[in-house]
Amino acid sequence: MAKINSNYLLLPNSYLFAEIAKKIKAYQKANPKADIIKMGIGDVTHPLTNSIVTAMEKAAKEMAESSTFRGYGPEQGYDFLVNAVINGEYKSRNIDIAPDEIFISDGSKCDIANIQEIFDINSTVAITDPVYPVYLDSNIMAGRSGRLNDKGYFEKIIYMSSTKENNFKPSFPAKHADLIYICSPNNPTGAALTKAELKSWVEYALENKSIILYDSAYSAYIQEEDVCGSIYEIPDAKKVAVEFKSFSKTAGFTGIRCAFTVVPKELYAFDDMGNKVALNKLWNRRQTTKFNGVSYITQRAAEAVYSEQGMKETKEVIKYYMNNAAIILCGLKQAGFEAYGGVNAPYIWWKIPDGIKSFDFLDILLEKYQIVGTPGSGFGPCGEGYFRLTAFNSQEKTKEAMQKIYKAASN
Repeated sequence: MAKINSNYLLLPNSYLFAEIAKKIKAYQKANPKADIIKMGIGDVTHPLTNSIVTAMEKAAKEMAESSTFRGYGPEQGYDFLVNAVINGEYKSRNIDIAPDEIFISDGSKCDIANIQEIFDINSTVAITDPVYPVYLDSNIMAGRSGRLNDKGYFEKIIYMSSTKENNFKPSFPAKHADLIYICSPNNPTGAALTKAELKSWVEYALENKSIILYDSAYSAYIQEEDVCGSIYEIPDAKKVAVEFKSFSKTAGFTGIRCAFTVVPKELYAFDDMGNKVALNKLWNRRQTTKFNGVSYITQRAAEAVYSEQGMKETKEVIKYYMNNAAIILCGLKQAGFEAYGGVNAPYIWWKIPDGIKSFDFLDILLEKYQIVGTPGSGFGPCGEGYFRLTAFNSQEKTKEAMQKIYKAASN
């Protein structure tokens, strides 16, 4: 008799963003003429830049010639992209990262979900609340969560509340955590840790022999000088942190899929006997077993992001989205609402009217105003009473949405 992994039965009935997509599809079917303004799922709308498209076209033509055709590539990524990442992300910040510490992948979401495999099943896990769902869900699937209690918390997970009272920046775990998930700039709240705050987290991890799983997918959106573009700007961070970065929001690769994870060779965990084990070697073993690498065409496209022209084009797109974020933030405040984020991240954390559940607010916005956002409670119990809007639509649609919200609030 084949048995299932019963931990899957502990998961919510459907993935947050799949549930939202299902609601949109049903509404669109019932209202085919409705012009829905989508500000929920963090998908980009701006087309790929010229540098990226040109690189893809060139790479595609290479694949059509026997002399330049490529089959399986290195699971860790082609040298040309690894070196471009080192120069564009780390040398530019005076950070020393070796080529064999970088692993090119098809998405940070995948890597963040998979990284937990190399840690002991009994590892204690700390996550922020609210939080991007994959951090929690992947550990539920693995069997680290325990059961869900009547307050919406899993009994074995350590929750680090991120609320208005602490500026949506979590305090240290209330008890020892082996694995600590941190996202800065944060999804969903948009809050970003300062260098001093991140230094405190690195010091905490060193003292407690914890590992920080640092999601830095939105580092390209940072506007303030006292916010780190990489955790490795902090001294000794390579001893305690894995860093995840993505091309999805940075360069519009949501439909192309490319990212990278940095696992420093200075980073160790421990075996059952208390002996140090290098995580770099384990992650490499995991990747070479379960992953066949990112396509050559995609990696050439990612390489183009770091060219002089590519970086110029990418910064223009990011500026466009951050202008949208400013429009949303300003628009909500003018309508009389509390709103946060939108300064170092393309996300705005909207305090919705008291007495309305965030999932009910999703229905209200969709049915009355044809606007879609993400219910805060979908990110965790502390997200109840909030709503996430993204800056990834067109400026025209972003302004239209704010006009609708302002008009509704004024009536």
